[in-house]
Amino acid sequence: MKPKELTVRGLVLGALITTVFTAANVYLGLKVGLTFASSIPAAVISMALLSRVRDSSILENNIVQTVASAGGTLSAIIFVLPGLVIVGWWTGFPFWPSFLICVSGGVLGVLFTIPLRRALVTTSDLPYPEGVAAAEVLKVGSGNRGETADPSGEAREGLIAVTLGSAASAGLAIVTATRVAAAEVAGFFRVGALASSGYNVAWSLALLGAGHLVGLSVGLAMLLGLVIAWAIAVPLLTASQPAAEGVALAAHTLTIWRTQVRFIGAGAIAVAAIYTLATLARPVVGGLVATLAASRRGGPTDDRERDLAPTWIVALTVACLLVAGGLAFTFARATVLAPSALGLTLVAVPFVLVGGFLIAGICGYMAGLIGASNSPISGVGILSIVVCASALAAVVTPTAETRPALVALALFVTAIVFACATISNDNLQDLKTGQLVGASPMRQQVALIVGVAAGAAVIPSVLNLLARAYGFAGAANVGVLAPNPLPAPQATLISALAHGVIGGSLEWRMIAVGAGVGVALIGLDAAMGALRWVRVPPLAVGIGIYLPMSATFAVVVGAVLSELYARRIRTAPDPARAGRLGTLVASGLIVGESLWGVLNAGLIVGLSSEAPLALVSEGFAAAPWLGLAGFVASVVALYGWMLRRASPTG
Repeated sequence: MKPKELTVRGLVLGALITTVFTAANVYLGLKVGLTFASSIPAAVISMALLSRVRDSSILENNIVQTVASAGGTLSAIIFVLPGLVIVGWWTGFPFWPSFLICVSGGVLGVLFTIPLRRALVTTSDLPYPEGVAAAEVLKVGSGNRGETADPSGEAREGLIAVTLGSAASAGLAIVTATRVAAAEVAGFFRVGALASSGYNVAWSLALLGAGHLVGLSVGLAMLLGLVIAWAIAVPLLTASQPAAEGVALAAHTLTIWRTQVRFIGAGAIAVAAIYTLATLARPVVGGLVATLAASRRGGPTDDRERDLAPTWIVALTVACLLVAGGLAFTFARATVLAPSALGLTLVAVPFVLVGGFLIAGICGYMAGLIGASNSPISGVGILSIVVCASALAAVVTPTAETRPALVALALFVTAIVFACATISNDNLQDLKTGQLVGASPMRQQVALIVGVAAGAAVIPSVLNLLARAYGFAGAANVGVLAPNPLPAPQATLISALAHGVIGGSLEWRMIAVGAGVGVALIGLDAAMGALRWVRVPPLAVGIGIYLPMSATFAVVVGAVLSELYARRIRTAPDPARAGRLGTLVASGLIVGESLWGVLNAGLIVGLSSEAPLALVSEGFAAAPWLGLAGFVASVVALYGWMLRRASPTG
């Protein structure tokens, strides 16, 4: 009998998990500017609950994690949507406009990645770290339930590997939450008389696990990005723009990185993404043609190759674009832009269609390269707001009267495209998991749409709750309860960019410099490929420039350790099994810290405390050394265990 896959209980369970993960991600994103991928924690929770049901299967567990990951990922909309409150246009988040923004953009994110599936998943060698990790977790759960044969005991060994990795990363994260050990160490220093630079290293085992999964090429590319950012760009720019009197070294260095160097990264990402999409044009068109041809033949006979029918894709795309157009027109008509509402809508809808599809490809590729959690999706938001604001300003000339409404409309339309970006950032990762466990892409695509709707239903209420309780930095925050507003760093930056473009004050120079860097990186990668050396994917280099060092350094370490481990196990009796063991431990590292992230977010909100487990005050002198010691000890213990298992006597 064929195992159950798309079931009502799976969809309901996924929607319930979505509620928790979306709320946690919304809070953490507004607090620290980062969100976590929820697919792996959802897979673990799903296995724990459905294991009690006799006829559950790995395919049904996969549907649960697919629904939950879609909703959890959609929470990244908070990188744009709070901007409408920050600029003073909204005082809260009206349910229906917020819901429809998330649904229309999110469903487009699902639809736009369908023709990309064959090019970026089926025939691609992209590592998809979180997709592979989720599949390994699901397979381990399947083997331990007796769903699949396991005569060699590999499933039991795999469960131990996932458990050890999870315990190590969650344990270290819990210790750092007490502040006894530091989660990261940062410092800034002079380079010569005027220049400065800095470092910010996070002791994150989850990021190290992601580095193990992405491999050496991506890791070295991100290291090159760090060198360009912190060893070249920051010192040069700080030397040419010395700090004003009274401004601290750290504050000045961070300001230069945030307001200039990150835009170099954004420009490099843009050029590398366009180049990457150009190289994928043929397989993407081939995938679309194959989908249409299969539909005319009645569809593939193998469920593992069947997507949503083209008629459904077209119908849902048209419906979403009508919703997006209606939202933009209604928004503009209620402002001083009313006389130009139709013209602005005729610009907004093509932007959502064309920009959304390009962004789907960019985000899908980036997620496949380094994982959904590490993908610099806010960089895509930066490029989107710049293009959208420029297009709207070409229709209506910005004046003192029209400028506030144009800024608000640019944020509103960009939020729809950003919802598309968040889902495409996650969708292909989930489809990779499905490919590895033998799932039906079509059923997963249905589950993703359900997950989008579930997440969209939760986000407005959570945002309103947080706006009333905390408020946002830079907003009016009338009547809020807490004294310290949520920083909402990405929303604040994107709002400032909208003002800069429409007000004519945006400095395009750094984006242009980044574009030049991107062109040079493409040439470097091609030359290294011709010499048969390790490739340096240009997109990964741009990501290394754009993301904070705390989000990339541990990835680089994990990538190097992965290569060293691979070399050591080449002489093992069963190198393939030893390699899978490394994948499972790395997956566990992501699982443990992600689950703790959910729980810690609940503690922060429930106890109204920024550090609910703190045992010592911030700045505890021994904390940096204890954090480093815990990180190194965990790495040595885990890789030592893997190597012992891989050895003939293991």
